[in-house]
Amino acid sequence: MALTNNDIFKKLRVAHKLTNDDIVKICELVDFKVSKSELGAIFRKEGHEKYVECGDQFLRNFLDGLIIHLRGPMPKK
Repeated sequence: MALTNNDIFKKLRVAHKLTNDDIVKICELVDFKVSKSELGAIFRKEGHEKYVECGDQFLRNFLDGLIIHLRGPMPKK
């Protein structure tokens, strides 16, 4: 069974012990605006009426922000 973007996002949230506030701040690091209600819809169980699929762009922006959050900004060359 292949993992979906939602599964990957949930696993990263748990592994890094992130709250919704943390995720919002991480996304802001890459100028990506996300609301807590959007996160709630992504973290719902598949099949729930308010469930939303996590898109590739959403996950990519979160991962870019997480890198900055963990390592700090890229040094200038």
